Amino acid sequence: MSSQLVVAGPGTPQVSPAGRRRNATRTRWYVVAGFMALFIIGFSVFTLYPMIMVFYYSLTNFKQGSLNPVHFVGLQNYVQLMNGSAGQIFWKSVRNTLWMVVVLVPCETIWAMLTASLINSFKRSTSAYRAILYLPAMAPVVAASLSWLVMLNPAGPINKLLDHMGVSGPLWFGDPSWSKPTLTMMAMWMIGNMMVIFSAALLDVPKSLYEAAEIDGAGPIQRFVSVTLPSISPVIYFSVITEVIFTFQYFTQAFVISTANHANQQTSNVLGQPQNSLYFYTTGIYQQGFNFFKTNTASALAVLLFIVILGITAVFIKVSRNLIYYQGEN
Repeated sequence: MSSQLVVAGPGTPQVSPAGRRRNATRTRWYVVAGFMALFIIGFSVFTLYPMIMVFYYSLTNFKQGSLNPVHFVGLQNYVQLMNGSAGQIFWKSVRNTLWMVVVLVPCETIWAMLTASLINSFKRSTSAYRAILYLPAMAPVVAASLSWLVMLNPAGPINKLLDHMGVSGPLWFGDPSWSKPTLTMMAMWMIGNMMVIFSAALLDVPKSLYEAAEIDGAGPIQRFVSVTLPSISPVIYFSVITEVIFTFQYFTQAFVISTANHANQQTSNVLGQPQNSLYFYTTGIYQQGFNFFKTNTASALAVLLFIVILGITAVFIKVSRNLIYYQGEN
């Protein structure tokens, strides 16, 4: 058995090659740990610890500013969310959020794909058109929401233009039946990020596949279904799953528009107006946590949202294995 120390002379120990390798490995680990320390500390303080506390508060009676002692109440907060008057607004927020997921996500994905296809079909100035259509995605969300609120005011420029065309414009954000579709139109105006990704994916489709399909007698629609869609299926999957996660957390646009559009009302409860048509799930989290200071209820809502998004993401990952085609796979 070899020893780590080899005596070269009286009182002069020498480290063996195995010992030097261990020291070098240990030094590399120290360097890696040093580089990762800032991330680990930041993640632990600003992400991991808040997540743990949210789970904890959701099982207690903790309320911000309350002097009452904190008690463990189990699932009581979750049960109260779904029953009584609180349950009515809870289920309303769930329905509104699901409406946005079911309608907004497909509309954004299809619109981004069509826009990218149109841009790629141009022979000249493709980069310029792509840059122009990408610009709305760079606009701050609050500024964009307020701009749309001004343009779609019942007496605003859009309705005036429609009046000149002999069409009576709707109330847009002031009408419960039009508020969510109008939000959808605003979101489709800001699809620049996904449009650029789809444009790159379409350019990456091998032309040899189109040529082979054309030789086989496939028409434009058949080529799109049989060649284009399978080739860009990873990008479609990425777009859908990210948009689903984002839409479940939809908040800023609805918050800005509902509060700004009804700021003159003689009531403090303008969130989700008109008639709670813009009251989304995250609106309930904000209202419970920052208006009513019910940290326990807001935490319960956040935990439920986390579980739902985690479950849907797991389902998407499971289903994608059989539906997504990656070039180069056998």
